[in-house]
Formats: sequence, structure tokens, C-alpha cells
Amino acid sequence: MTIRALSLALCTVLTFAISAVAEEAKSVRMGSGVMTFETVPGWGLRPDGSSALGATHGGVVCDSMDNVYVSANKGVVVFSPDGKVIQEYLGSDYVTLHDIEIRREGDAEFIYGAANVGGFGIKFNAHTGEVVLKLDPKDSGLPNAKYAPTAITVAPNGDIYLSDGYASNIIFVYDQEGKYKFHFGEKGNDLKQFNTAHGMTLDTRYDPPRLLICDRNHQPKGRMLHYSLEGEFIDVVVTGLGMPTAVVVQGDYAAIPDLHGRVVILNKTNTICSILGHNDGKGLNYNVKQGDWVEGVFSGTHGSYFDSKGNLYVQDWNVDGRIIKLNKIGVNN
Repeated sequence: MTIRALSLALCTVLTFAISAVAEEAKSVRMGSGVMTFETVPGWGLRPDGSSALGATHGGVVCDSMDNVYVSANKGVVVFSPDGKVIQEYLGSDYVTLHDIEIRREGDAEFIYGAANVGGFGIKFNAHTGEVVLKLDPKDSGLPNAKYAPTAITVAPNGDIYLSDGYASNIIFVYDQEGKYKFHFGEKGNDLKQFNTAHGMTLDTRYDPPRLLICDRNHQPKGRMLHYSLEGEFIDVVVTGLGMPTAVVVQGDYAAIPDLHGRVVILNKTNTICSILGHNDGKGLNYNVKQGDWVEGVFSGTHGSYFDSKGNLYVQDWNVDGRIIKLNKIGVNN
């Protein structure tokens, strides 16, 4: 047998093996109360059973039609609600978006992204890919040698907040046209300092809304913080969440992925009301190959997002690119 023939044979065997695993996997129930879910085995995989994403170190959002946008190292992959790839945005503007958010503005929807490796923020049309804004932290005039944004969110008035969580830990604020306005925060382990301001969103459970920030490596680990939209410290929301990577709010609930392999859900009083993701010690492990994925076991939860029905999508930080759909129990899917 030639080397080429052997290679083709091995690829065929691997394809059948991955497909067999996907077919044999049974859904797993997790969570509690109104935040109880079941996994959807094989969601988002190609017809041959392989991942459509490649390496993942990003986020996930859903648009108004419940299409699912997943940022991977190679770019942004868009899935239909039933898990089929319908669009890809590739190229230098879309690679390594560490965090993404989506926002309707007029008749259009826009993706906001924090380009971790590129060192910038970006805004592009969710349905055409047209880039309409780029945000440069250097516009602040600060003498930082490096920028590595990890999170981005948008206020009701259109102001954009870009967290430099892998470098300075400063949060830069821009107006809706992309003009730099001000910044706040610094790296450290004191009460009003950030030790990896890794994730961030607008906390709409409050009026007026405020920033909800994941302070991932602060000691003791696992802080969630509230800041005003003017950059003023409000309070420590909760501690002890492991390594919170991102946060999404829907209604009275906030879902927070913990890199150790779970998603913690807080209610309106910021009390833990549900924990998702069984874990057998494989948390915080990027190198879990697709053949070793276990249904219901997360290896490094990095992003999550609710669709309009309350179903939850979870992205693992993973070498082969893993996105998991969790159907909410009691919802007619």
C-alpha cells in the first residue's frame, strides 16, 4: 500500500470513528430549577462528524434569527439554529476575536469584537461582514508597549467599552463613531484593580445598566465586579467562581463560564442558582482532542450565549474547536 493510500484509509477510519461517537452520544441533563438544560449531541459538526471551527479561544452570540456566531482562531463561523454552517468570515479582520457581542442598530445587526492578537476592537455588519469601525487603544495616548483586548461591550447610548485584559487591564471607552473618550482601571490585586479583566458585558438587570466585569485571576480568584458606565467602582458582585471568562445576561439571569469546565448561573440577587457542566478533572485543558470529548463534560468553558428561547450555547477553549448547544428544559424547540 502506498503512503497516499494509507493516509486516505486512515482518514476514512477517523471519519467513521468520529461519526460513530457523535451518533452514539446521548444527551446529558444538567442544571437545576428553571435553569435546567440538556445537551444536543453532535450539534454544529460537519456531516462527516468533524468540527467546523478549528482551534477556539473566543466567544459566541446569537442574532435575531437565532443564527449562532462563533469566533474561532481562523475567523467567525455562523451556524443555523440546527447547527449547519451558513457563513464564514475569514481574514485578518476576523481572526482571533477573543470576545464578541451583537447589537441591533436600526435595521441592521452588528458584531463587536475584541481582537486579542491584533490588539484592536472591531465592529462589522453581522450579515455582510462589512467592517464599519476599528478601535485602536493607542488613541488614548498611553505609552503601553502592547495591547491584547479580551472583552468588548456597548452601552445604550452607543459608547463602546474595550477591555485590555491580557496586557494593561485598562478599559478603554469610545463613542459610537469610534472616537476615544476616556479610560479607567489598572493592573493589580487591590479592591479597585483588575488582575485579568477577561470578560465584560452590560448588566441590564439594573436601571440604569452597569458594567459586569470578570476579574479572572484576582485573589481570591473568581471575582465579578460592577462598574458604572462612567468607570466608577460600584461593588464586588460575587467571588469564588474559579476563573470566570465571560458573562451574558438574559432577563434576570447571568451565565458565567468558568475555565475549569462549568457555567455558573446567577439570579437577580447574584446568588448561584444553577451550575452546568459535569467535569471529571478535564477542566482547564485546551488539548482535549475531539475523539476524547465527553458529552456533558466541558474542558475549558470560554464563552456562552442565550438564544431567544433561552437555550444556551457554550464554547470550549479547545484545540479542535468545540461548541455545545444546551436545550432549555420546558422550551418547545
